[in-house]
Amino acid sequence: MKDKEEKKPPEVEVPPETEEAPKLEEELEKLRRELDEHKQQYLRVLAEYDNFRKRTANEKSAIYNNAVSDTVQAILPIADNIGLALNQENASAEDMRKGVEMIQSQIDTAFEKLGITAVGQVGEAFDPNRCNAIAHIEDENIGENVISQVYQKGYMLGDRMVRHAMVQVAN
Repeated sequence: MKDKEEKKPPEVEVPPETEEAPKLEEELEKLRRELDEHKQQYLRVLAEYDNFRKRTANEKSAIYNNAVSDTVQAILPIADNIGLALNQENASAEDMRKGVEMIQSQIDTAFEKLGITAVGQVGEAFDPNRCNAIAHIEDENIGENVISQVYQKGYMLGDRMVRHAMVQVAN
């Protein structure tokens, strides 16, 4: 039963207030103020980061929307002309051909404004980073690894490949 006896901590006499007590209280209060200041700084930085994150997300969305808007503005005149061409009831084949050529010219102009360049032209050296070879021919009149026919043009936007060209390669 001795094990179950309550053990009481030894009583320690607390000396009456000494000269150190007010100094310790001052230091404690100073540390509490510093802690509060650091908490406030932390909360301000946290709020500032949250605002930054939201602002950059909004800017990213605005940049995307502006890019889409610019692209649509470049394409709208082409769509209008295609609609006009389709509404022609008594147009000859030659007139339709001229209209399609004009639309192609508009597309080329729009691509130029958007910074899109065509890749994979006949006579160019075959570059597997820009072209997909879907056919191969042997022709002594054409050099080795030269594009002899383009089935589908490829396009680049700056340094980014938008679509690889589908080509026929000689030799």
